[in-house]
Parts: sequence; structure tokens; C-alpha cells
Amino acid sequence: MKFTAITENHLYSKAYSKGKRAVTSALAVYILPDYAAKRLAKAHPQKITVNRIGLTTSKALGGAVIRSRCRRLIREAMRLVIKERPMKVGFLIVIAARHGIIPLKCDEVKRQLEYALGKLDMFKKGQDV
Repeated sequence: MKFTAITENHLYSKAYSKGKRAVTSALAVYILPDYAAKRLAKAHPQKITVNRIGLTTSKALGGAVIRSRCRRLIREAMRLVIKERPMKVGFLIVIAARHGIIPLKCDEVKRQLEYALGKLDMFKKGQDV
């Protein structure tokens, strides 16, 4: 499943400064309502509102191989979370990898991502497990 990516730098900055934040040892998740969601839904072929997702991995994590592995882990964990639990739509979601993600496997990253998104109240009501 492909995600709709955040492509503008100013949206990352807005999410960092004005968005709600949940932090775990491996991830920092920022949520901000997407004010362009309705406009993007009209342009979408299926006319649906989606979340735009951005991933960040700092050079402080390590070399390119480690940063790429972290991004792959986060993408897979996000895919599994969305598959299991329906999420609210129309938000900018920025996920920043922290140093604690390096030794983790996918299931642990998924658990921490679920915890952070739950803390930010991103799951639809009535669908919680």
C-alpha cells in the first residue's frame, strides 16, 4: 500500500511546532489537521479523504543503510496498523525515528506506533481492540 506523502518542508515545520505529539523510545509522532484535505479529496480519483504521512530519520541515527532500514520498519509498521485498526482521516502525520529504533524488530515498532497513535486519539471509535 502506498501512502500519500508530505512533500512540502513547511508542512513538516508546522507539524513539529503546532501539532500534537506522542513520544516513545523509538518514535516521535506528530499529528496536525490537514487544512488542504478537502481540496485534495476533490482531486483524488476516488474522491476520498486520506492522511498524508511524512517520515524523518536524522543523520544522528547512523549511516544511510541504518536510516533506510528505519524508514522501512516505520512504513511496514504503519501499513500493519492501518490494516488492523481504521484511523481518522484528514491529518498530517509526521513520524520521526529516534535512536531507540535501531535494535528493534517490526512487531515492536508496530506496538510503539499503535501506542503513540492511540495516545493521540487517531483511531476511530468503536473499532478499538
